[in-house]
Amino acid sequence: MSYFSIKEMDYRERPREKLINKGVRFLSNAELLSILIRTGNKNDDAITLSTKILSKSRHGIRGLEELSVEQLCEIEGIGISKATVIKAALEIGNRVSSYRPEKYSIKNPHDLYKYYIQEMRYLKKEVFKVIVLNTKNEIITDEDVFIGTLNQSIVHPREVFVEAIKRNGNSIILMHNHPSGNPSPSDEDIDVTNRMRECGDILGIKVLDHIIIGDGIYYSLEEHEK
Repeated sequence: MSYFSIKEMDYRERPREKLINKGVRFLSNAELLSILIRTGNKNDDAITLSTKILSKSRHGIRGLEELSVEQLCEIEGIGISKATVIKAALEIGNRVSSYRPEKYSIKNPHDLYKYYIQEMRYLKKEVFKVIVLNTKNEIITDEDVFIGTLNQSIVHPREVFVEAIKRNGNSIILMHNHPSGNPSPSDEDIDVTNRMRECGDILGIKVLDHIIIGDGIYYSLEEHEK
């Protein structure tokens, strides 16, 4: 049985050499994956096989995380060794991107977006989160208080403000995701925001913003109201 190796490709097109000479951002998803799997099979070179791996996922490289080792091994040319390397690389990427400093100060909505994007952008359901801040606008804690489509009658101020009261928080920021990827607010999103602002004014805990996370983008109600 013969295999195609990346070393057998034209030198200028070898993914490893391209990475070294031009930088990792110049590689396609298939080229990055081919560096991990190293070899193809009797019918496909490493990049072609990588393309087939990506097509196995409904969402390209993003969806590889959803595939099990067993599902990856169903692809001709992918055995336990290659499958586990892929899964390990995905987990390393997740751990790097989810790293958070102990104290994180919020200066603008984009700061919060950067902090939470990896956690929230691929969630399959809407998750309503409350971030509690101190007087320096540093995150004290965050809590998931509701899962599902926002509804003014369901999102209760008691759950929204309880951690801020317990921890002597100075202010809070509301945040939730839109699984559709489009962060534009619904009428319910706006109604919930206004209601929580009113409650915050009574409690002396300011609601600074409501941020909606989409797929690589966000919407800040505070920014759009200025």
